[in-house]
Formats: sequence, structure tokens, C-alpha cells
Amino acid sequence: MNSTDARRPGYYAADYCDLEAFKALTSQTLDGSTLRFAASVEKNVPVYDIDVLRPRFSDQEFRYQIMAEWADILQHSAGVLVLKNAYDDTSAIDAATKVYEDIIAREKEAPGGGADHFAAAGKNDRVWNSLQKLCEHAPETFVQYFANPAIDTMCEAWLGPNYQMTAQVNLVHPGGGAQLAHRDYHLGFQSAGISATYPAHVHDLSPLMTLQGGIAHCDMPVESGPTRLLPFSQQFRSGYAAWRRVDFRAHFEQHHIQLPLKKGDAIFFSPALFHAAGANDSEDIHRFVNLLQISSPFGRAMETVNRKKMCQILYPHIRKAFESGALSESRLQAVIAASAEGYSFPTNLDLDPPVGGLAPETQQALLHKAVHAGWSEHAFSRELTAQEERKRA
Repeated sequence: MNSTDARRPGYYAADYCDLEAFKALTSQTLDGSTLRFAASVEKNVPVYDIDVLRPRFSDQEFRYQIMAEWADILQHSAGVLVLKNAYDDTSAIDAATKVYEDIIAREKEAPGGGADHFAAAGKNDRVWNSLQKLCEHAPETFVQYFANPAIDTMCEAWLGPNYQMTAQVNLVHPGGGAQLAHRDYHLGFQSAGISATYPAHVHDLSPLMTLQGGIAHCDMPVESGPTRLLPFSQQFRSGYAAWRRVDFRAHFEQHHIQLPLKKGDAIFFSPALFHAAGANDSEDIHRFVNLLQISSPFGRAMETVNRKKMCQILYPHIRKAFESGALSESRLQAVIAASAEGYSFPTNLDLDPPVGGLAPETQQALLHKAVHAGWSEHAFSRELTAQEERKRA
């Protein structure tokens, strides 16, 4: 958002974020006595020993109680928690690691792979859609891996039942650099300009639609670069506007915390928490995490609409009306918004990676580009089809 828009009612702007308020918010200390089930609090992060709690997950009343505690932590307290010993038997993790290593090796041999959200291609190893790929390559391992009541309870605590699981493997080798502080999906994956076009109440909603998590596939001491976290930062309402600011990132660099994890531990946090992967300063630890991104079941439209077909039918009429002056820019925007898909996700990130940004090109953006460039119907149809093919699983 431009500075001229900074005080638009109901919107957040990066140049109108209060750093002092952010500092005060993130200087809180978590009172562990308010938590019924946590084994400890480390650097303001509640840690739950699942070895102790595991027998109780079959008790629905216990699940309701701990889900309420976990949801309150994510929204109103630290914003992050650790499930120590989330896996009592790590053999499923070892088996999944072997599958993923084989997939990485195969995908490295394929042309065009390796795009990542934050690292240059080839610096780290990434497996997009590790959920489906594990299912396809090793279904028995998939069953053992995801048959985890503690993780299921954690997902339901934030999103309710019927959540949608996705996952991506991130393997950071020794010498791998740190990320910059950021927030995550949905608004965190939009550019600053696009994020600023969403009203404040959508900024409030976005963190409630997604849960971020990670399963440690190896022991991760601090020198290997486990996720850097700023507890309580998810409570800063204008954080999707603020996280790109240099002064906010500087505060993060000075005050973030890191917790070592053991193989079989899991960490979960609000996508609005300021966080960033750490630098892998170890000599021989290949930091291997399966990143879980779990979505609300309510993030779906009521009807299925063939928007590709609509775009193909409408394109010559839209182009003709625009070129004749019958459609102004604002009218063009309105008709495209009513017909074309305006969101980059879900997509197949192997084929449709976020090259040049955090999100692939949308159908709406392609239609805008075609109209302004005066593409032929054939050219537009070809590019539209290619875009759809890239999104297919």
C-alpha cells in the first residue's frame, strides 16, 4: 500500500505500523502456571511431553480440554508449541525419510525442478506435495506415519474436524543460509501490494484458516538452524503489513528464539507468528523437516465452476470491448474478477513453482495480460491450457 493509502479506514499499511507496540507485545513472559498439560515452558514456548499424554488421546473429554488449551496458545498466547516425542516409534519417520531421499534424488535428475519459496534452486532440497508422494510411493509407511492421534488432535484444535492436510519436505544442508522473518499462507504468500488491498478483517481471518507445523526427521540442535521464532508476534494485528519492514525484521533478529528438536518431535505455530528458518551452521547435520500446512475445510466455494471454459468463451468479447473503449480499466477488472480464478492455489508446485515471487501467476493475471497485449484467441487458449496443465496433480 502506498503512503497515500496509509490511513484508509479498515486497512493496514506498512508505513502505519507501530513498532513500539510490537516490541511491547513480544516482550511478554508466558506464565506456565496457566497451562494444565504442558511439561515445561522453554523460552516462552510451551512444551508438551506426548509420551506422558499419549494414553489419554482416546478420551474425548481430555481431547476437548487440551484442544482448548492449544487453540488459546496459538491465538492469544505464545503462538507456538512443541509436541515432544510426538512419535513414540520413529521407525515410520526413518522409512519416510528414505522414501523422500529417493524422491529427491530422482527429482534432481529431472529438468526444471528445485524451485523454493525462499532459497535459490539447488541450495536446499525441497519435496513439494510430500503428502501425496509418500502415499503413492509407500502407502504402508504413509499409514504408520500419519496414524498419529497427537498430531490429529493438534490439527483439530486449530481448524476443527475435516481439516485438509498438505506437506512439503525441506532439507537444509550444512552451510544453508537463514530465511528472513516472515508470516505464512495465506496473506503471507501475497506481495506487499496485494496484501494491502485486503481489509483488516481479512488480515484477522487469514491465520485462522491455516496451521503451520513441522515434524523433525533428525535431531536438530540449535547450530543446525531450527526455526527461529518470535513468541506473541502473531497477536500483532497489522503484522502482514509489518513483516517486510526493515525495523520489524531487525527486532526479530535481535529477539527471536530457537529450540532444539529431537527426531520425532513436532512443532506447531500460527501462520501469523513471525518466524524464519535458521542458518545451518553445523558441519554434518542435514536438517530434515516435513513441513505440515493444514487448511480449514471451509476454504471452498459452494459450486464447481469451469472457469477455464468461461475464460475461453469470454476472451474475444472482452478483448474486443476493451480495444473499442467500451470497457474501461475498472469495468475490465470487474468482469475478469467475476469470471476468472483469482487465486494461485491449490496448484502443483513441482510444475507451477513460485518463480519470481511467493505465488504462481493466477488465471485473472493471465487474462489481464492477454487483453492488454492483444493476444489472439489461439495464443490465449494455448497459454490458459498450459497454465491449467501445470496445476494438475
